[in-house]
Amino acid sequence: VQLQASGGGLVQAGGSLRLSCTASGGTFSMYSLGWFRQAPGKEREFVAAIRASGGHRYMADSVKGRFAISRDNAKNTVYLEMNTLKPEDTAVYYCAAQRGLILSSLPNSRQYSHWGQGTQVTVSS
Repeated sequence: VQLQASGGGLVQAGGSLRLSCTASGGTFSMYSLGWFRQAPGKEREFVAAIRASGGHRYMADSVKGRFAISRDNAKNTVYLEMNTLKPEDTAVYYCAAQRGLILSSLPNSRQYSHWGQGTQVTVSS
């Protein structure tokens, strides 16, 4: 499956953005989907994930209550709704996909085989 992320940009602290990641070339509904981010000089970190069934979501503690992940299987798209953005949310955001992940594996970037190209999110103070 190929992934294409979009929706990044420059926003002031407290603002909102919605990232999208559209997939092609696979049976989208069978994939668990994740969002990860990487800030300059830092390792890639988990942000959010949703299982193939759509019934289970897993959020990083740093974004709970501010971010939400959802998927639209009819559109082959996963979304990351980001609210109350902070400067520390500044990073390149990547979407990822993998079939057959159990809940406990969702935050582990090494479990994902398919990655999008990343989209830059910059939050100014």
